[in-house]
Amino acid sequence: MFAAVGDRLVVHSQHVDGPTRDAEILEVKHEDGSPPYVVRWSDTGHESLVFPGPDATIRRRTRD
Repeated sequence: MFAAVGDRLVVHSQHVDGPTRDAEILEVKHEDGSPPYVVRWSDTGHESLVFPGPDATIRRRTRD
């Protein structure tokens, strides 16, 4: 998994009909874009350091 600042981290629920969480990536700790990431969760506004698991995907930011 590789990401850049401005991409979205999407964490899919492991339960049927469970919520999908979405966060903006604010900081990437490694030059190659590998985790961990500092993110801001869209549902709470909370910022946290995240090591994404296999239930997560990256949605690329639309580049201008």
